[in-house]
Amino acid sequence: MHSSATFLIEFGAIILGLGLLGRFAGRFQFSPIPLYLLAGLAFGEGGLLPLGTSEEFVAIGAEIGVILLLLMLGLEYTATDLVSNLKTQYPAGLVDAALNALPGAAMALLLGWGPVAAVVLAGVTWISSSGVIAKVLGDLGRLGNRETPVILSILVLEDLSMAVYLPIITALLAGAGLAAGSATLAIALGVAGLVLVVAVRYGRHLSRFVSSDDPEKLLLVVLGLTLLVAGVAQQLQVSAAVGAFLVGIALSGEVAEGAHGLLSPLRDLFAAVFFVFFGLHTDPASIPPVLLPALALALVTAGTKIATGYWAAKRAGISAKGRWRAGGTLVARGEFSIVIAGLAVTSGIEPRLGPLATAYVLILVIVGPLTARFTEPIATRLTGRSRQSTTTVTETPQDRDLVPSPDAPAEK
Repeated sequence: MHSSATFLIEFGAIILGLGLLGRFAGRFQFSPIPLYLLAGLAFGEGGLLPLGTSEEFVAIGAEIGVILLLLMLGLEYTATDLVSNLKTQYPAGLVDAALNALPGAAMALLLGWGPVAAVVLAGVTWISSSGVIAKVLGDLGRLGNRETPVILSILVLEDLSMAVYLPIITALLAGAGLAAGSATLAIALGVAGLVLVVAVRYGRHLSRFVSSDDPEKLLLVVLGLTLLVAGVAQQLQVSAAVGAFLVGIALSGEVAEGAHGLLSPLRDLFAAVFFVFFGLHTDPASIPPVLLPALALALVTAGTKIATGYWAAKRAGISAKGRWRAGGTLVARGEFSIVIAGLAVTSGIEPRLGPLATAYVLILVIVGPLTARFTEPIATRLTGRSRQSTTTVTETPQDRDLVPSPDAPAEK
């Protein structure tokens, strides 16, 4: 069979299969990410039906998927919101990093993987899944809760931290020396600072330049600008994903809203391809040997994320129920953890890191929506605060507020 025909058949089968898996996940109201990862394991080397001619195209699609994921995250926030969150919520961000990055680093060192793998695995366990958490908040009707701004602030701080973290691990994985690594980090911080300044002072002018009443033109300009900036960032040894995230921050107002609607289907398509691509590079036979460490790491870091959310919500004056809800919601890991592990898999520093990250994300992307739903009632019962079943329970304004807090990041 002609190679182009084989490519079309393979890639068409992948997209069709992902669509069916997404429908299945939607019917049962859980994240499709674990199903996409499992599909990648099935199509990868050692799987049920290994790919042939379409693997190279899938790799390019996966890279675009990462760029679009980060662009869409940037579109969710304004530069002013980010600066405000940095000033008011940075203690919560520091606690989040300390409690959740250290277990990953400790696990890598205990397994004898070395300091570079420890830095990578620390990032895998540190970052919550913004995509999964946003979906869970919407599904559970908690977007107006008083603890939701606290959750969003932590997610924003994690996203901002990636602007520093990704260049560091990129330099480490490339084997760059202290001077080269420092230069890469300095460039990354300089670019991030410059984009934030431009976004705060000249964001309206930039958005006006990009703006168009024609959806086709708006889509082409935003997508082209994003890929261009991502490519330049990659050329400067700064993560392409960070470049895309900063482009999203710089756009605001109607442009951001319009671009969000136009790019959402593309993001969903290429993000699904990205998760499949990660699974393709993981041999299913390599997961069972690391399943026990992955389970232990998932158990520990689920507890540390709950502790992080509880502490941050308590600091913000949220009631006990809201604190437990905040902690349980932050447990899910997903796209960022896979992005970080994917960089390590490509560099080949530790062959077991990819399988461990895959198993870890599979566990927590399934457990995360469950902890978001059940942490608060279970904690309330265990602490003796549950009411008698004959009493009508009415949430106080501290427990739930349908009007978003003024501290919540403004939607774009």
